[in-house]
Amino acid sequence: MNVGFILNKFLCGRKITEFKPLKMKVMKKLFLPFLAVAALGFAAGCSDDDPVTPGPGPDPEAEVITKSGILEGDETWTADKIYVLDGKVVVDDGITLTIEPGTLIKAETGDLDQASALIVDPGGRLLAEGTAEAPIIFTSVDDDIKPGETESSLELADAGKWGGVIILGNAPISVSAASGTALIEGIPDNLSYGTYGGTDAVDEFAPGEGGSKLDYISIRFSGVALAADSEIQGLTLGGVGSATSIKNIEIYSNLDDGVEFFGGTVSVENLLIYGQQDDGIDIDQAYSGTISNAFVIQTEESGSAFEIDGPEGSMENSFTLRNITVDAGNFDGKLLADFRSRAMGTLENIYMFNINAAGSSVNIADNATAANYNSGKIIFDSWEIAVPAGKTVADLFTTLDSGGNPITTPVSNEAFVDNVTAVEEGMVGADLSVFGWTYTKSQGAF
Repeated sequence: MNVGFILNKFLCGRKITEFKPLKMKVMKKLFLPFLAVAALGFAAGCSDDDPVTPGPGPDPEAEVITKSGILEGDETWTADKIYVLDGKVVVDDGITLTIEPGTLIKAETGDLDQASALIVDPGGRLLAEGTAEAPIIFTSVDDDIKPGETESSLELADAGKWGGVIILGNAPISVSAASGTALIEGIPDNLSYGTYGGTDAVDEFAPGEGGSKLDYISIRFSGVALAADSEIQGLTLGGVGSATSIKNIEIYSNLDDGVEFFGGTVSVENLLIYGQQDDGIDIDQAYSGTISNAFVIQTEESGSAFEIDGPEGSMENSFTLRNITVDAGNFDGKLLADFRSRAMGTLENIYMFNINAAGSSVNIADNATAANYNSGKIIFDSWEIAVPAGKTVADLFTTLDSGGNPITTPVSNEAFVDNVTAVEEGMVGADLSVFGWTYTKSQGAF
């Protein structure tokens, strides 16, 4: 028996199938003391691609700190406490909020003007850099999760307990207003925060310091309305510039969209969305960044996997979606992608599977969008789709308005069909191995 191998497997949290119980009592007496001593040495032998940084142990008596309103100075939130968002908590212009790995943030329940949300206003900075072993978790006060834990007590259907996380910046957005700015959905116009957009595509917090940084963040049970008929997303990005770094993000159970981009140039890498009750990835106002390595898992309540809207003003920047996997859930009538309102952009290395034969499609929703598609402003590149039985790739391309009626602009499906391959198993799409840290993975959703 290779004791080192067994210890390494055990201490790294892997199932040991090679270990067989010792039958002789004398062997147990000799082996167990040795195991206790040897564990100290072998613990350092556990490694993945990144160094292991353990989170704090569960602490049922952790101090609870309630936050509300506009932060008056720089703050650091630590993993040994629970932070409660009571209403809007705003990181104002010139302020930095740092959140340590493993920190647990809970939000009070309420909607409309009582809804809780974390809002980073233009000029503010959020440094929330968790790790795979100690992610930063945003959830509801109704969730019994404790510091040091990663498993929630709520169910997937418990979306809409609180608002969500909103990051705003000074990067360009395409809106009709001459100012080139807009007020983010759900924020009243009589407040000092909530306006986003501008002319700074990079949008650093300070010269040479970059922008906000979000890494290994799990946002759960969010999406309540901040205003009538104005639910917000798990993560809302309005006019966020390229200096901001966003990667390894999980949105779990949101009443509206998983992530919505209102213009801006920020790129997002390693994004997992599950349990959203509207769209997975929503793009508006000429967003021009890149979303790479994303996994959208549809449920019966979900809307489109992708909802793509075009510019609202004259600026016509274009986004890129690259290396994306969509599990369509095999639900009747779910749109795979809906292109609307002069949509334009590039979608490459996309793999979609588990598609229902009834009503699921990639759709061009209006005449203005059809014109962009016909002129090559919507680019499909290296798609693979597990086409349902009895269907062809061509059957999955539709041109229907929001009422289900055919649009009037003639559209050829060739630009779609010629770039989509029917497969049984995809060779493109997301690398799902990077999502092993997520709550979605622990729930067996993929």
